[in-house]
Amino acid sequence: MRRQERHHEVMGGLACSNDDAGQRNAGVRLLTCYQTLAKRGAHLLDSLLCGKAPQQWSHYPADDAIDERHGYQWFYHSHAPGDRTGSTEHGHIHVFARSPAWTPWADVTGEQEFARVLDIASPAASTRHLLCIGLDAKGVPQSLFTVNSWVTGDAMMSAASTVQMIDGLRLSTGHALIDEVIVAITSLYRPQICDLMRQRDAALIDRAQHGQGTLDDESMEVLSELRISPDQQLASLR
Repeated sequence: MRRQERHHEVMGGLACSNDDAGQRNAGVRLLTCYQTLAKRGAHLLDSLLCGKAPQQWSHYPADDAIDERHGYQWFYHSHAPGDRTGSTEHGHIHVFARSPAWTPWADVTGEQEFARVLDIASPAASTRHLLCIGLDAKGVPQSLFTVNSWVTGDAMMSAASTVQMIDGLRLSTGHALIDEVIVAITSLYRPQICDLMRQRDAALIDRAQHGQGTLDDESMEVLSELRISPDQQLASLR
């Protein structure tokens, strides 16, 4: 099979049609979160940081925010200022699917082919990384990005399966406002997240098909990224 055909086969199955009503609803929920914070004079991360500056590389909360019922988890952390050249973020949230959320997609059409092309063994890790949400100093989302598997030490699944898991994202971890912001932002930016996942897979598959390193290649950290403005996104849907 020619390279282009194999690439199309691995990238297939990802539906990214717009849902303007759903995105508008997500935008309203997001605005409500920040209105609530404004009324309290609070910051989105107050429940995690307790008024202290985050320690670089430390997880907040320490053992991650876990939703056992729905099968998802997340944590917040920040890097050293020079770690990502040009970055203006305060820190970012890593979002993961736990076993109950990802196992239904492990054997779907295309997933085994994705694993074969990237030479993904069956990892022992119980999570699959979904997405990163970069926050500015005010706690407002400013970017969405994907990272390579060596960064998080677990595994990834194909773009199609990852988007399906993000579509099913539900969170109740005890950090209600952060949970709501995560769920709302992934709904508000669903079409763009589809594109990010396609770009992520394309970057990895292209390298694999040229015999280059992929998931453990430390020269590849951020695989796809998008700067965002929730206000502008919501305005575009009106």
